[in-house]
Amino acid sequence: MEATARELNQQSSALLDRVERGEEITVTRNGRPVARIVPIDHTTVPAFPPGPIGPIELPQIDLGPDMTNEEMQALLEGMGEDGL
Repeated sequence: MEATARELNQQSSALLDRVERGEEITVTRNGRPVARIVPIDHTTVPAFPPGPIGPIELPQIDLGPDMTNEEMQALLEGMGEDGL
């Protein structure tokens, strides 16, 4: 099916109902196709990754010796102040 941008604007709910039933809609502007609205196939595109993506290797970073809370406080002192 084809719909103009104006039809999409004025009849979006009805057009989305048609897409939900399985139709594909090509949206045109000034007679040229500019977009396609297609139903989502939930069997091929999961909403989120279904499981682990595999082992993750984190690089080893030498951050120097562990710091005490006092050393961290002294290091962070004044950070984020913008002088206001």
